[in-house]
Amino acid sequence: MTAPAIETSTREERRAFVLDEWRCRHNCELCGRCHILKGRNEEDLYADYIEGHRSYRDITLEIRSQR
Repeated sequence: MTAPAIETSTREERRAFVLDEWRCRHNCELCGRCHILKGRNEEDLYADYIEGHRSYRDITLEIRSQR
C-alpha cells in the first residue's frame, strides 16, 4: 500500500497508515517488522511523517540504512 501524500492527507490519515503498516502480523518468521523496528515505537520513528514534515519514504530509507 502506498503512503498517503502529505499534501493531500490529514494527520490522522497518516497516523492510521503508519499504525496499520507496522502492526504485528503474528508471523515473525516471515514478517521481519520487529527486526526493522528493533523495539522502537513506529509512531515515534514516523513522527515527522505523521506531522507532515518529511515523507514516509525518506524516513523508511533512513531507518533501513541504520541496520
